[in-house]
Amino acid sequence: MAFKPLHDRVLVRRVESEEKTAGGLIIPETAKEKPQHGEVVAVGDGARKENGERIEMAVSAGDTVLFGKWSGTEVTIDGEELLIMKESDILGIIDDAKEVKAA
Repeated sequence: MAFKPLHDRVLVRRVESEEKTAGGLIIPETAKEKPQHGEVVAVGDGARKENGERIEMAVSAGDTVLFGKWSGTEVTIDGEELLIMKESDILGIIDDAKEVKAA
């Protein structure tokens, strides 16, 4: 199924977090926090100003983004858990996703 978010909404796939700590301890699934970064899967066309002019989206499909802990609405599309959020819930675009570590 193809899904396209409306207006200034973004569809995001969470990036899986490490299963081990730096010291080598394995973190059980129940103790893991959900990652606060992910890959943008799809974006809407953008919000509109009062005069009807479209505001261009700052993110695009394929971007790795950082978002707030409680951001978005969890949905399941084609058996995959994804997040739908407003573009304003995204804190920034990550240039090198390998550098991201959970706080």
